[in-house]
Amino acid sequence: MPAYKRILLKLSGEALMGDDAYGINRATMVRMVKEVQEITEMGCEVAVVIGGGNIFRGVAGGSVGMDRATADYMGMLATVMNSLALADTMRQEGMTARVMSAISIEQVVEPYVRPKALQYLEEGKVVVFAAGTGNPFFTTDTAAALRGAEIGAQVVLKATKVDGVYTADPKKDPSATRYSQISFDEAISKNLQVLDATAFALCRDQKLPIKVFSIFKPGALKRVVLGEDEGTLVHV
Repeated sequence: MPAYKRILLKLSGEALMGDDAYGINRATMVRMVKEVQEITEMGCEVAVVIGGGNIFRGVAGGSVGMDRATADYMGMLATVMNSLALADTMRQEGMTARVMSAISIEQVVEPYVRPKALQYLEEGKVVVFAAGTGNPFFTTDTAAALRGAEIGAQVVLKATKVDGVYTADPKKDPSATRYSQISFDEAISKNLQVLDATAFALCRDQKLPIKVFSIFKPGALKRVVLGEDEGTLVHV
């Protein structure tokens, strides 16, 4: 029985690269989709926010000196590309996914409309939120916090390369230990980088817990949803 009925899963664009330098690694994408499929079959309602770093990183060199807002819009378009790829992979695996974009490109994806998104989730479809918040100067972390709050998610799951929040960088400090859970205030006082500051503040204000875990650890997503001791829970 899942511990969470409705979740918002935040994937970084880099997570889709696998071991590649940029772009989308097909095998990595399929593996992630299968993990999501496993939790939807348990009755969990899933919404996804995805970053664009895997695509935008490839053109980031050309954005040096570029107006920040323009660069951010390019990043939003990268997230639309990732969202389309993710939804199509889900379709091939027999799942039903809907991409909803915060910026209007209706020939490609439907616009984000909250009641429609809620309807899709209740119907058991996976909703992929593309184009961040639709505004420059806001990260996809903030989009995850915002959409999570809007759809009434019980938790924001931040999928990363490390299996939780540690007392120090585990790569640099072998004595670093993982927090099983930590409060928002404690995470701030210890200056632990869980999400960016805007996203973190939004989650704290809305009393929306954040779970940080590794998407590269097989079965971790399922264990998180079942409420097992996987990753780090940041709560009020």
